[in-house]
Amino acid sequence: MGCVRLLRTETRTRARALQLLYAWELQDRPPMSEVMPSVAGITRSEATVRLSAERLANSVVDQIENLDSAIADTADNWRFERIGVVERNICRLALCELKKGDAPAAVIIDEALRLAHWFAGPRAPAFINGVLDTLARHHGRL
Repeated sequence: MGCVRLLRTETRTRARALQLLYAWELQDRPPMSEVMPSVAGITRSEATVRLSAERLANSVVDQIENLDSAIADTADNWRFERIGVVERNICRLALCELKKGDAPAAVIIDEALRLAHWFAGPRAPAFINGVLDTLARHHGRL
């Protein structure tokens, strides 16, 4: 637990939001308020991280169709439904943040790659980097 606390609050928030979205998708997309208690019980995050993660996850859910469409259009040679659940949700989180514009694009992409290294397969970081770089350029963020 001590090592986790060394991570920036924003990093912990993104990791929890990814866990929420993963659980949300695996549970057939119930209201996020139904997903949060079970994830919070497992992760034991502090309240500020939980609240920020839930806000970020809800923001993704609110824009899911637009996010998915943009990712599908960008992921050359990949049918959207073939993109792994973790990879899909990392891309969704990062694109949502890129569109919001509160953090620099390089930071958002670096954090997405960190999540990919932690939670996804060995080829995921390269795939996610390619998709997010293209999306950031398309949105004028790089």
